[in-house]
Amino acid sequence: MTRASDTQGHIRNGTLRNGTLSKEGLPGWLDPVVRAVETVRPDQLSRFLPPEDGAGRQSAVLILFGEGAAGVGPELLLMERAGSLRSHAGQPAFPGGALDPDDGDPQGDGPLRAALREAEEETGLDPAGVQLFGVLPKLYIPVSGFVVSPVLAWWREPSPVGVVDPNETARVFTVPVADLTDPANRVTTIHPSGHRGPAFLVESALVWGFTAGIIDRLLHFAGWERPWDREKQVPLDWRS
Repeated sequence: MTRASDTQGHIRNGTLRNGTLSKEGLPGWLDPVVRAVETVRPDQLSRFLPPEDGAGRQSAVLILFGEGAAGVGPELLLMERAGSLRSHAGQPAFPGGALDPDDGDPQGDGPLRAALREAEEETGLDPAGVQLFGVLPKLYIPVSGFVVSPVLAWWREPSPVGVVDPNETARVFTVPVADLTDPANRVTTIHPSGHRGPAFLVESALVWGFTAGIIDRLLHFAGWERPWDREKQVPLDWRS
């Protein structure tokens, strides 16, 4: 019998037997990201790791890299959550959400299905044009109790995207990786609780929290990070 930990290892290394994950045909500029996915440890991504007792709601997000328009270069797909939501209202984020029973084993390929399903429901993208190539270690969001599997993908055949349900999503947008690595767009957020974290001022949005933390670590371990002023601070108001 295959252990859950073994299955998770197979997923991260892109060798899931059902062929859902594949590294074939990826553009060369994604090679540093692929290497980072294969080698990064959970504690190198976040200090918030899943509870050892198994508590937490299993979920997944889709980190989707696209080619971008000519001259723009690679980009990431993000969405802005509706301001009326109970948690993370108005916050830019990766598409994603909680696993449904039909998604399958949370320790197997369930997160892969959930990431694609949620992205389709939230942005309208066509999953047929998305190539999944890796999964980062599971992380934890204490404020919401979610255990998150970050699923990485290549937008092999881009499709139109936009707001599907205004009650959940305020807007859907892409951000050039070049803008994310630009030191002028990087800041440190200060939460009312005192927590400090990396953030990005891009596309008329402040990307912070869990999403910004993942982007920050991906840029670092892929070797794309450029020196930036960590003393440049942006406070978050009490509603955050």
